[in-house]
Amino acid sequence: MRNTLLLLRANTGMKKFLSALIIAVSVYACQNSSPVGLIQSSMKDQVHQFDSANYTAMQWLDSNVNFGTVTRGEKVHVSFRFKNSGDKPLFLAEVKPSCGCTVAEYTKGAIAPGRQGEVKAEFDSNHGFAGKVRKTIRVTGNTKNQQTYTLIFTGEVKDTTAKAN
Repeated sequence: MRNTLLLLRANTGMKKFLSALIIAVSVYACQNSSPVGLIQSSMKDQVHQFDSANYTAMQWLDSNVNFGTVTRGEKVHVSFRFKNSGDKPLFLAEVKPSCGCTVAEYTKGAIAPGRQGEVKAEFDSNHGFAGKVRKTIRVTGNTKNQQTYTLIFTGEVKDTTAKAN
């Protein structure tokens, strides 16, 4: 019983904290002439991302890319396209490369039903060893049945400084 009361008190405290945080952000935005519409839009986007009533469907047009062969030191650019094949706005909540040698950017905000978005990645071939490369990018969105997708890009890095026998 005591644990239940402590849990209820903690939950009430969390609600008060979140309410105060939302009010503080709103007041700060108004006083510092920040674009309030942008903040409100961002909050709406986050609500859609986590509300299962707003889940949609996604179709990957490219989910596995082979960039071929590059010389060590080159930067490789790959692109993965997707389509919102559902009937609600699609939001990408997280796009995370598997290692520090890859930087990813992606379509932010709502992707309307029937519209396309993109995840772009830049791989720095200076990192790691020469040879075959397989890298992944984990993408999380507000989609039904499966919220996390793994994008893969492969290729080969040639080292021009290697000594021939």
